[in-house]
Amino acid sequence: MGKRKIEIMDTTLRDGEQTSGVSFSAAEKLTIAQLLLEELQVDRIEIASARVSEGEFEGVKGIMAWAETKGYTDKIEVLTFVDKGLSIEWMKKSGAKVQNLLTKGSLNHLTHQLKKTPEQHFSEIAESIALANENGIATNVYLEDWSNGMRNSPEYVYQYLDFISTQPVKRILLPDTLGVLIPSETSQYITEITQKYPQIHFDFHAHNDYDLSVANVMEALKAGVHGLHVTVNGMGERAGNAPLASTIAVINDFMPEIEIGVKETSLYSVSKLVETFTGYRIPANKPIVGDNVFTQTAGIHADGDNKNNLYFNDLLPERFGRKRKYALGKTSGKANIEKNLQELGLQLNQEDLKLVTQRIIELGDKKETVTKEDLPYIISDVLDSHTYQEKITVESYLLSHAKGMRPSTTLCLKIDGQIIEEHAQGDGQFDAFMNALAKIYKTKKMTLPKLVDYAVRIPPGSSSDALCETVITWLNNGKEFKTRGLDSDQTVAAIIAAQKMLNVVAE
Repeated sequence: MGKRKIEIMDTTLRDGEQTSGVSFSAAEKLTIAQLLLEELQVDRIEIASARVSEGEFEGVKGIMAWAETKGYTDKIEVLTFVDKGLSIEWMKKSGAKVQNLLTKGSLNHLTHQLKKTPEQHFSEIAESIALANENGIATNVYLEDWSNGMRNSPEYVYQYLDFISTQPVKRILLPDTLGVLIPSETSQYITEITQKYPQIHFDFHAHNDYDLSVANVMEALKAGVHGLHVTVNGMGERAGNAPLASTIAVINDFMPEIEIGVKETSLYSVSKLVETFTGYRIPANKPIVGDNVFTQTAGIHADGDNKNNLYFNDLLPERFGRKRKYALGKTSGKANIEKNLQELGLQLNQEDLKLVTQRIIELGDKKETVTKEDLPYIISDVLDSHTYQEKITVESYLLSHAKGMRPSTTLCLKIDGQIIEEHAQGDGQFDAFMNALAKIYKTKKMTLPKLVDYAVRIPPGSSSDALCETVITWLNNGKEFKTRGLDSDQTVAAIIAAQKMLNVVAE
């Protein structure tokens, strides 16, 4: 037997835009529509609600003008209303050719919101469909609150389906509008409907209020549904809709009898673009598209991956245009670090690797963010620290900087077991530190090297919380030498470099 083809309808631009605080510009809508149809290759997209705003109207016009040149007009859908032809007029002006007519799928909604009888509602629906047909517009129908309808008023739902099955509609769309279904109900309700109306195309529209949208999607497919509604990043009202990426991965991995046309390798790039347009951040642990999903943190996992990929599963990152990463932190272990070193083309002996591992654990304990790009700086810092014996230590310091006052430092330095404390001001916090240090050296009748260059570097692509390397060049007895300090705070990194300088000179 051949595979059963399922339509994937993406409603990011309509239902997804109902995410609190999200609004796409006309240009953004066009870009996303193009990516969904041409890059991801979904079957259909729902792009707007009729009569919402002038901006929405212009956005639909732009998409439809582009779709006309590509032959995509039958793939683009607009939510419409039973409103005596106002939505149809709006669609005609915008160029849209497929309406998703919003109707009532539960007796509760019909009675209390519209205050009409089923017969009145059906008559108005028939008029809307007929008017659409007259104007060359195809019709799908939503049964709003269908899931509660099946729970509480199934007789009405079947009365509605008996009526709508006589109408010229392409698809019937079954939404779990309030996200109330559990998988067993989804299976039961859709099985009953697809068996009773085998000639009708049914779509299932899941919401994620109980985090059950993907599970409900699976049951809907097993029950014979013909199409699914999803959104990029699971955007949508309240807890959102069934997420596109997870839905596609689940179908491809666990439902071999089903065929879909969505291109997996483009899921991540489209997801990140939508994140950028919306400002709606993808949670780091979100399946398939989250930042942490293909990141191993525990060192034992990296070690297992080195030994026959013991911690791999079928969700290989390359399927989605991504790469596996090995996080650096207090649980990393040597295996994680070796994986990152391999990517950088670096190699350390076991003793140096042990020292670098210990330094990363220390940074992790301090909650410092450590990245692969930080590694060369950490290596440099660690190996540099073991070229001398530590005889002088900065025991403690207090740095202060207030508006209208000169920066100052109180410094406690330990030299040959003796603690010496001094206070000084300067043009900046590190200058104040060096002035306090100079006072201590003067009391000890010791000569302090001269600072001749001061450079700060952060790894490329890092953010404001990145590790910072301060490299200071010193002049002592006519010879120059450099020391490095590493910390997320630039001044602290400079103080670390200064302490190294004191011990180099003391050798």
